[in-house]
Parts: sequence; structure tokens; C-alpha cells
Amino acid sequence: MKISKTRTLGALAALAGSIFVVMPTQSAQAHGGMTYPATRTYACYVDGLAGGVGGDVDPKNPACAEAVRIGGKTALWNWFGNLISNAGGRHQQIIPNGNLCGPQTTFAGFRQGRTDWPTTQLTSGSNITFRYNAWAAHPGTWYQYVTKDGWNPNEPLGWDDLEPVPFDQVTNPPINGSGPHGREYTWNATLPSGKSGYHIIYSIWQRSDSPEAFYNCSDVIFR
Repeated sequence: MKISKTRTLGALAALAGSIFVVMPTQSAQAHGGMTYPATRTYACYVDGLAGGVGGDVDPKNPACAEAVRIGGKTALWNWFGNLISNAGGRHQQIIPNGNLCGPQTTFAGFRQGRTDWPTTQLTSGSNITFRYNAWAAHPGTWYQYVTKDGWNPNEPLGWDDLEPVPFDQVTNPPINGSGPHGREYTWNATLPSGKSGYHIIYSIWQRSDSPEAFYNCSDVIFR
């Protein structure tokens, strides 16, 4: 039986349409997140990709798996969307202690205080190139804080756990090529000296063209 070219093209168009419909849509809501040192949501997403089957995410790291049990997988697919849309610089006023790593309920699983999150090894006092996914580019300022010596990692992160002054601040860094999951902002900084062991680098990105702000907890081990 001879199949017409018109019918063939129509079938292909219908197939393409069906593929488009089933693709995840969560990423359209998101704008960026720290990839180095990896924020919890990104680290768990990468872990989930390694453990998933058929394009799904199935994290094997215990903390990541528990975060999924608490809040589902939406936060992994939307790992770059840990934000508050109307923050406007009022971070400490609107984010309660304990919620810093997951201000939205979608990211509640990532608030957990525990020491088995995926970590990045860093050298205290050294130079570093921060990498931050630029899913959707916006102007703004990034502030990087680090936890105090003697903080308790087994409790959800609170504002009093952070050093009061950011050790790094940058406005409108360049987008410098792509990382494994898209374009990235990059900038050079110096890590705080005198730190050792397990800490969190807490990053706040406050947009200057909108009150929207993004929040990242990167679990690190200082040598």
C-alpha cells in the first residue's frame, strides 16, 4: 500500500505535538541556581539523574531521597526555582529560621538539618570561581554567606547560624559559557579563611529589576 507524503508529514507533526505535551513544564517557572559549589537542589537533581531510569530522577543519597519523600520530585525538576517572588530585599523579615534552604513549601524537604547531603570539597581562604546557572538572565546582586564556627548542622539553618556579613558580593556578573545544564554566570571570589569541616555557603540573589530573590544552600567541606 502506498502512503502519501501528506499523510506521512501529518503523522510526524502529530507525533511531535504529543512529545511536546509530555515534556516537564516546571522549568519554565525557574531562573537560576548555584552549580559550584552545588546547591542542595542541584546536587540532588544530579544524584537523581544518575539513579533514575527512563529519564526519571531517583536520588540515592539519603538526604536527597528523604527530601523527595517529604516534598516530591518537583523541587528536583525545578532545582533552579528556589525563590520568593516578592522578597524585595526583606529576606530576614519574610523567611523564618529553619526555612532558609527552602523558603517555599515545594522545597521544604531541603530544609532538613543533617550532615549527609552531597558536599563540595573546598580549601579555606583560597580563590574560587562561583558558577551559577543562568536559566533566565536577570540583573541583580549575589550575596554569599558562610556558617559560623560551632553551628549545629543537625538543626535546620537559621539566620543566627550565618556570619553576619557576606564574605562575597557581586553585581551583574557575566554569563561565561555553559555548564553541564545550561548557561552560567561566573565570578571569582576568595573563600573565608580559618574555616574547617562541614559548613553551608548560603547564597542570596536579589534581582534589581524585580523584587524576586533566589536562595541556595551549598553544603561544603573546608579543608
